[in-house]
Amino acid sequence: SLGTDFRIWDEVAGPLAASYRVIRYDKRGHGLSDLPAGPALMADYATDLSALLDWLGVDNAVIVGLSIGGLIALELCRLRPDLVAALVLCDTAAKIGTDESWRQRIDAVAHGGIEAIADDVLQRWFTQDFRSRKPDELAGWRLMLTRTPLDGYITACGALMQADLRPQCTDVQIPTLCVVGDEDGSTPVALVRDFAGAIRRARFEIIPGAGHIPCVEKAEVLRGLIEAHAKGAAA
Repeated sequence: SLGTDFRIWDEVAGPLAASYRVIRYDKRGHGLSDLPAGPALMADYATDLSALLDWLGVDNAVIVGLSIGGLIALELCRLRPDLVAALVLCDTAAKIGTDESWRQRIDAVAHGGIEAIADDVLQRWFTQDFRSRKPDELAGWRLMLTRTPLDGYITACGALMQADLRPQCTDVQIPTLCVVGDEDGSTPVALVRDFAGAIRRARFEIIPGAGHIPCVEKAEVLRGLIEAHAKGAAA
């Protein structure tokens, strides 16, 4: 997801690693990953991932992506179908936001830093229940967001503004699971449901009591959905 690093997957990846080879990475300009010079398209993010998988000798993988990660996964499926056996697309859509909304976001962080939007972002990421019950954990995720390199954040916003992958949804022929938190404030349930409906072999699941980052709020539920989908795809 925009403004996150791979730690958001800790509670999902750890248990899955007992039975599967699990690979996590930070997309360009986030976490500990460098940011190449210049603007980027979603295809560039997907090419980064394909290079990583090639280097690790991985193919026919179940690719799991959250928010921008879902678009990266969809692009990877188009560019390198040999690498992808199945998809899990969480809290995402083929087109997220409008050009104007992304321009406003870029302008806000360019002038005020990520701190200027942090509180609004956290309200979309997490449910009110989570924010009330776990203030210390919330503070940690807020710090992760505000420490995201500004250039990396703006570059990703630009890629999201340019990305419209709706035409390629009908080309997806592999088992696909689309998941959304029922209180997602960034990619609402209706948006993700429509997205799933455009993919021929997609299943759609709603996770109750979760916002935009269900791998944090409802890790056990999401983990179960991922594992069941992976087993079904391998059958």
